[in-house]
Amino acid sequence: MTGKVVDQLPNGLYRVRLENQHEVLAHAGGAAGAKSAGNFVRLSAGDRVEVELSPLDPTRGRIRYRANIAGSAAGTKSGAAGIEGS
Repeated sequence: MTGKVVDQLPNGLYRVRLENQHEVLAHAGGAAGAKSAGNFVRLSAGDRVEVELSPLDPTRGRIRYRANIAGSAAGTKSGAAGIEGS
């Protein structure tokens, strides 16, 4: 599911509002949370992200991708190399 980061919380958690207007707590995982070439990718309020929801608790999830703001059009999936320079 895709959504927008609403708030940055302590301990690496983010509040994300999904397209269906539900809010979930998510942590950065996958390409969004990985260290790539020594640069830690930070998420901020307003970033568009793709969230993988937990099958056990639908109010929790993991941020898989962040939309590539610099470079190509917003809304595209980007791996660690695509979000490194933003």
